[in-house]
Amino acid sequence: IFMEFAVYLSLHTRHRKLFKNKQIAIIGQSLFGQEVYSRLRKEGHQVVGVFTIPDKDGKADPLALEAEKDHVPVFKFPRWRLKGKALPEVVEQYKSLGAQLNVLPFCSQFIPMEVINAPEHGSIIYHPSLLPRHRGASAINWTLIHGDKKGGFTVFWADDGLDTGDILLQKECDVLPDDTVSSLYNRFLFPEGVNGMVEAVRLITEGKAPRIPQTEEGATYEGIQKKENAKINWDQPAEAIHNWIRGNDKVPGAWTEANGQMLTFFGSTLNDNGLVPEGDTLDIPGASQPGIITKVGLVLFGNDGKMLVVKNIQLEDGKMIPACHFFKSAESTTLELTEEELVTAETIRVRREFLTSTFLEKSKSCVLELLFTRLIEEVKLQCNGLELENEDVYMATTFGDFIQMLIRKLRGEDGEEEQAIDYVGSKSCLLQKVIGLADLMEEHQEELATIEAIDSGAVYTLALKTHVGMSIQTFRYFAGWCDKIQGTTIPINQARPNRNLTFTKKEPVGVCGIVIPWNYPLMMLSWKTAACLAAGNTLVIKPAQVTPLTALKFAELTVKAGIPKGVVNVLPGSGSLVGQRLSDHPDVRKIGFTGSTEIGKHIMKSCALSNVKKVSLELGGKSPLIIFADCDLSKAIQMGMSSVFFNKGENCIAAGRLFLENSIHDQFVQKVVEEVKKLKIGDPLDRATNHGPQNHHAHLQKLIEYCQKGVKEGATLVYGGKQVSRPGFFFEPTIFTNVEDHMFVAQEESFGPIMIISRFPDGDIDGVLQRANATEFGLASGVFTQNINKALYVSDKLQAGTVFINTYNKTDVAAPFGGFKQSGFGKDLGEAALNEYLKIKTVTFEY
Repeated sequence: IFMEFAVYLSLHTRHRKLFKNKQIAIIGQSLFGQEVYSRLRKEGHQVVGVFTIPDKDGKADPLALEAEKDHVPVFKFPRWRLKGKALPEVVEQYKSLGAQLNVLPFCSQFIPMEVINAPEHGSIIYHPSLLPRHRGASAINWTLIHGDKKGGFTVFWADDGLDTGDILLQKECDVLPDDTVSSLYNRFLFPEGVNGMVEAVRLITEGKAPRIPQTEEGATYEGIQKKENAKINWDQPAEAIHNWIRGNDKVPGAWTEANGQMLTFFGSTLNDNGLVPEGDTLDIPGASQPGIITKVGLVLFGNDGKMLVVKNIQLEDGKMIPACHFFKSAESTTLELTEEELVTAETIRVRREFLTSTFLEKSKSCVLELLFTRLIEEVKLQCNGLELENEDVYMATTFGDFIQMLIRKLRGEDGEEEQAIDYVGSKSCLLQKVIGLADLMEEHQEELATIEAIDSGAVYTLALKTHVGMSIQTFRYFAGWCDKIQGTTIPINQARPNRNLTFTKKEPVGVCGIVIPWNYPLMMLSWKTAACLAAGNTLVIKPAQVTPLTALKFAELTVKAGIPKGVVNVLPGSGSLVGQRLSDHPDVRKIGFTGSTEIGKHIMKSCALSNVKKVSLELGGKSPLIIFADCDLSKAIQMGMSSVFFNKGENCIAAGRLFLENSIHDQFVQKVVEEVKKLKIGDPLDRATNHGPQNHHAHLQKLIEYCQKGVKEGATLVYGGKQVSRPGFFFEPTIFTNVEDHMFVAQEESFGPIMIISRFPDGDIDGVLQRANATEFGLASGVFTQNINKALYVSDKLQAGTVFINTYNKTDVAAPFGGFKQSGFGKDLGEAALNEYLKIKTVTFEY
């Protein structure tokens, strides 16, 4: 018995060691592989070796660069096998590392089964489709080509390269009508794919990873898309042609023969507005009717008579041009530059070369969109604010082409015509404009996310997914309401002998003022603006003084979307000047404000004194999060951290105070401290960063003073509480315990990454509810418990506009959002938000 117990104890100890700190080999490449590598190391796993591709043009792959920086062994095998057989020396080098698990995050090489099966926990690999659908190397392309409504990725137990291994986990997303390979990858497959790989390793670590055999039902396999196979078949509906073009977008490019050469099409969108386009015709062999070169692009037709529009065309010589310029010969003539223009060209050439070399050396920032954005800013500085788009940069395939394009724009000879604006005021027209605006925001999402990161300090990946992503969703949601705003008919008492009919109409309020905060500059703008536009109003937007940039870019996109001039106006400036003038102005009939309670009260008073204008206020919060001992503790820890540290605490619904049941208090605090120490604080444009800088210096100072008050009053500072010792407004994630109800930090909002923790006795539900509600704020709240009766009881009693149960920060464009008490009144999002920008007229007539 003793021997059996000793063996059991030995095995149990070994098991705990293995699963706590697994030894991993990573086989892959690219930024995706680099991100997975960084995240796994942050999770505490030991990476014993990295296997990636050989250097290209003297440049190492990003995964290799990151691993070498960490002094992790890196191997760059050009191949793993020869004539179908594994190379013994390669396998021997691999096995010498003693990996317990292989992780293949983005692997383009054939890995022999001798390596796949070597680790005791096997090998897992990422595949960008919902297996068994779209097995093969061009899975994203085929997801779009087939017009799938759902896409996603699979992490599966690696097989012999056939993508038929058992499934570990899958995650899906909606495929949007105009998604391309790039947009689908950047929006979902990259960020969620990284999370999925990390989650898969976590499941293996915990011994919970499933092995679900793949079914052959619905299985597909298509080969790698190559240029010779990408010719367009015109004998099919417009949607199928659109899917073919977008599925081949960027690489390899869908093409056809026309005008005596091979033309490759990029940037396809469906045109379903039913308007007959005007322009020069382009005969395309095999097409049901000629294409039409219009101001918006090349209009093409399917065999069903429906249309699609192509934005860009690549000519046979490799030059990329806007489709609307296809027949313009002026582009082919070379301008002779003046001496002043030659100086400008040389200055820009030097800056372009510097930026290119800088970005290539910093692999983590080697993102073309960011490079283009920086180059555009340089051009603005040198050329008196000349406006360029990213595509102006990448469509100029040589520096000579770029300078020719630039000089034409400086001379006003770029062929740009004044925008024709459709002033038709129908609801269907409004719907199309709002949808078009959402499409443009998605097209510029990387640029918007970059601006948001620079302007507000938001981590780029969060800005892309939340700040920008939810903004796009908001406009799409409210576009659907544009033609569904309707009144009611009401039976009223009949005054005999007359008969009466009463009905109501919902009408726009008129001119609305929108005053937005600095924590989510674009998203807060979108929450209010989308509902305001859908209701048929005009508006003046006042962005926060410290974060005006995405609002200005948004204004530019509204013009491109064809929204008439004067409908959307952006007026940067201080609140005391611009915000006050909007509140006082007699022609403004509604103010929508998000910000502090103090300023909200002042706005409300001004609105009353000026013209009794309508007002909605989303103000401060001190949101309680109650965590009971019967919760899923690991999830409560994860979501509890998110409730406080999301967007570096600059979050209106952040959990301002956590109430922990006594029996789990110490364990919760210990785990949170461990996790907080893993957070990477730094450059928000670095994809590995979890925690960026606070928004501005005054706010940083406020957080420092807030923590000093907490310590002075007797709260226990467990972690953080000070500025990070590096340039910038970086503040350490902070944890306070033993916080009593009378303390300043228990009553006041920090609006920063500061976790305030208080205990409550086991089982004291009503007592903790009384404490949670003992605040003048009521924006949001949360509860964690696996007891449904307790969860519903607590949600009924909490005095807040939003209650999260076993989750946090989960807002949706369809769900109304707004507070109680001094957290304000009125709603953003959902159908309820429309009522904030409408007035109801009752009409009664006798017949």
